[in-house]
Amino acid sequence: MHGGGAAWARTPPPITDNHDPGFGAQGKVEIVGALQAPDPSGIAVIDGRMFLSFPKHDGDHAGPVLAEWKDGRLEPFPATTVPIGAPPSSRLLSVHGLTTDTQGRLWGIDDGKIKGQPIPPGGAKIVGFDVRSGKQIVAVVLKEALLPGSHMNDLRIDLTHGAAGTAYVTDSSFDGHPALVVVDIATGRQRRVLEHDRSTQPDPGYQTVLDGRVLKVDREHPTFPGGGADGITLSHASDRLYYAPLASRRLYSLPTAFLADFSKSDAELAAAVSDEGEKGAADGLASDAWGRIYTTAADHDAVFRRNLDGSFDLIASDPRLVWPDGIFADDRAVYVVAGQWSRLPRFHDGKDLRRPPYLIARIGIAAPSEKTQPEQ
Repeated sequence: MHGGGAAWARTPPPITDNHDPGFGAQGKVEIVGALQAPDPSGIAVIDGRMFLSFPKHDGDHAGPVLAEWKDGRLEPFPATTVPIGAPPSSRLLSVHGLTTDTQGRLWGIDDGKIKGQPIPPGGAKIVGFDVRSGKQIVAVVLKEALLPGSHMNDLRIDLTHGAAGTAYVTDSSFDGHPALVVVDIATGRQRRVLEHDRSTQPDPGYQTVLDGRVLKVDREHPTFPGGGADGITLSHASDRLYYAPLASRRLYSLPTAFLADFSKSDAELAAAVSDEGEKGAADGLASDAWGRIYTTAADHDAVFRRNLDGSFDLIASDPRLVWPDGIFADDRAVYVVAGQWSRLPRFHDGKDLRRPPYLIARIGIAAPSEKTQPEQ
C-alpha cells in the first residue's frame, strides 16, 4: 500500500446528501444535484441552466461527456449527437473543463483522451456552444500545441484579444510536461508556453492530507491527483490570467496582453509572471462577477475565496465535498462538483474507493464589502 494511514482511511464512508449541512458563506451548503454515475468534472451555469462535463481519461463510461442537469436528471448536450463513427474532430470524446464567456456562451476543452487509448488526431479541441439555440458554434482542433502525453484540463475564454477571442488552456500533462496553451480562436493559431517555468510545475516535496492520510508527490507510485498547470481563471476585465499547478499551493498570474501576443518569447512571458502567494491546495479556480477568485481545497473539503485586496476567506466547508473539482461563480453563488477523484483505483492499488452519489453543491455569496475592496 502506498501512502499508509489508518485502516479506516482505506474504506471511506459513503457520501450522501443527508449529512448535517456544512458551513457556507451565506448559510448552509446546498446540495443541488446528486449523480450515481458518471462522476462530473467541469461545471458552468448560464441563465440558471447548469452544464456538467464527464471526461473519460480515467474510465470509458457509458454516459454523456457533456450534459445539462435538468429536473434532477442528465440530458445530453447538445441534444443532437454525432455518430460514434464520425471523425474525432466532429464529435465530443472526453470533455473536461467548462467555462463561459462574457457573451453568455458555453465553452469546453475536449481532452480527447479515453482511458487506455492514445489521443486520436482531431480528438483534443476547444468547443463553443450557443446554449440558447443548442448549437455548436466553434471547434478548434489542437495540433501544434498538443503532445502525445497532454492532459488538456481546463480553459478560459478572453474576448478582449483576437478577432474572435483567445483561449487559454492548462495542459496538466500525463507524462510530466505541463504548460499553458494559447489559441487564437479565429485563426486556430496555437502554441505552448511556460513549459519549463516554475509557475506551471508541481512543487518539489508537495505534501497534502486526504482521507486521514499524509501524502507526498510520488511520480512512480502516485497516491492522489497531482501534476502541473491545472486551475485557471480570468480577472474581471480579462486583463490578467490566474493559474496554478495542481500539486502546489502557489497562485500565479500573467497579463493577457502578453500571453495573447504570439510575438512574445517564452523568456519574456516568464519574466512577466507574478507569484501571487499561497492560495491553498486548489484544483479548480473561478472568478465571480466582481473578480474575486474562488479556489477548491481538497485537503479541507472546502472552498476558499481570494478577495480583491488579496486576503482570503473560508466560504464553505463540508465533509461531503470530497475532492472538490470543477467550480463556477457568478453574482449570486458558487457552484462546485465533488468528483471524489482522490479515491480512484489508480491511487489505491486498484481498489475503487469512490462512493456515489457524486454531489453538486451551491454556496450563496454577496457583493464585496468595503473591507475587501482593493487598496488604493
